[in-house]
Order: sequence, then C-alpha cells, then structure tokens
Amino acid sequence: MSDACNRTPFWQRQPRLPLEIHRFLQDRMEAALHAPEARQILVWPTILGAPALRQAHPEGVPEPLLLNHAARMLGALGHHDPAGAWQAHLGTWSDTAEQGQEGGWRPSAAWGAWGPLVSLRSGWQLAALTPLSPDATYALASGVSLFNHGLFHESHDALEPLWTSAQGGLKDQLQGLILLAGGYHHLQQHNLGGLRALWEEALVRLEPCGGRVAAPWGEVRAEAALDLTRRRLDSAGQRLDLAVHSPDHEKRLTDDADEAAVFTSLWDLDRPTWELA
Repeated sequence: MSDACNRTPFWQRQPRLPLEIHRFLQDRMEAALHAPEARQILVWPTILGAPALRQAHPEGVPEPLLLNHAARMLGALGHHDPAGAWQAHLGTWSDTAEQGQEGGWRPSAAWGAWGPLVSLRSGWQLAALTPLSPDATYALASGVSLFNHGLFHESHDALEPLWTSAQGGLKDQLQGLILLAGGYHHLQQHNLGGLRALWEEALVRLEPCGGRVAAPWGEVRAEAALDLTRRRLDSAGQRLDLAVHSPDHEKRLTDDADEAAVFTSLWDLDRPTWELA
C-alpha cells in the first residue's frame, strides 16, 4: 500500500452529501468501474474543483491551463490528447463545467460550495484506479484499492457486480466483503445501527473462510480487516447495545458526550486494509 494511501483524507467522519452531488460522483464512478477506459472522466472534476485553481481563476480556468494540468493524469492512463479528451468529455458529461465570462472553464453551478470535496473525492478515486490493469482482474482490484483508500462506498459499488454474477460460497464471501465495506461507510457517516448490523453480518459470512476470499480474478486477504472489525464491535459492544436498544434507537445519537464515547473507540483502532494476491 502506498504512502499516499496510508494518508487517505477519507479515514475520518464524512459529511452527508446532497443528492445531486452524490449522483454526480456516483454516475462517474459507475462509468469508471464499468470500463477502465472511462477512468479519464475523473480527471476533469479533480482539476476544476481544486481550491487553488478556483482561487487563482475565479472566472474560470483558462483552457490551455486546464489541458496542461490534465496531461499528466491522462498520460498515466495512456491518453495523450488532452484537447480531444476534453471535447469528448463535454459532449458526454455536460454537467461537469460551464464557461466563465472570460472563456475559462469553471465547475457547474450545481456543485455550489461542494466543489473542493468533489475535487478531492474524484482525485482520490482516480488515484485508486489509475494503477490498475484494465483486464479481467480490474473489478476485484478496484474494490480492494478503493477500500484501501478509504473510499468504502465506492468499494461496495465495485464489488457488487461480481457478487451478482457469483454463485455458491464465493457469492456469500463477496457479500461479506461488500457488507464490511458498507459498515465502514456507515462509520464515516456515524450511523451506529447501520455499521453494527453490516459488520455483524459480514463476520458471519467471512469467518468461515478466515477472511480469505479466493475468486477467479485473485484472492482477497481480509484477515486483518476482519480482526479489526471484530475488535471494534467488541470494544464498543456494551455502549452500542445501550444506544441501539434505547427508545430512540431509530435516531442518530444527539448527545455529543454519548456520541464521542461510542465512536472514539471505533476510530482509535487502525484503519482496515485488504490485500490482493
């Protein structure tokens, strides 16, 4: 795992995104997961929402500068025509950008104040997917890499098509990985009931194989993540029981002291990662 991955900005509580922003990110992520060629669509929101560029060019990033920034990221994906890639992108993803008064490009107004987060998340998705080989291993490798970058919702999305087509024990094990990732997404949202339910079910599905999932596209080794998840449930078990079984169990915790007491032990343990062999 790279040093950059170890320093993921997503190993912390995350805000709940407005539906429009969530859909913007998810549409692009689904396209990039479906076809490795489409990873390039993540380049443009990464650049356009970057705070430093927005501050330097409030009326829009000049197109030559935009293409210059894109060239390195596109080159890492095997694309060497930034101008052609940008025109193709505008034709398919018209909600990415709009032209400013001076002809430069700025994020779509629909991003609102979420531009920096859209940029950061798109860039981190791109970092997770760029090194991967665009072959039959791509989907599973995407799920592992996204999980290791703290992008647990995206990891869930990467693995779901594999789970849908799998059968027998592999199907149960893949679902265990999906549930594990989903539980950590709930941790990022501080959704106590959600994380507990998903983690407990993940343990049921993954403990029989010891956290090692052998698939035709590679083997996921999640033993350490499984152990950390088990320890999280054990360390906070009593407090979780009190919260989930209270009269207001359908609500999120609202008392700051109670919330801190429950979640501190969950965040203090190491961040879970998977290995792909």
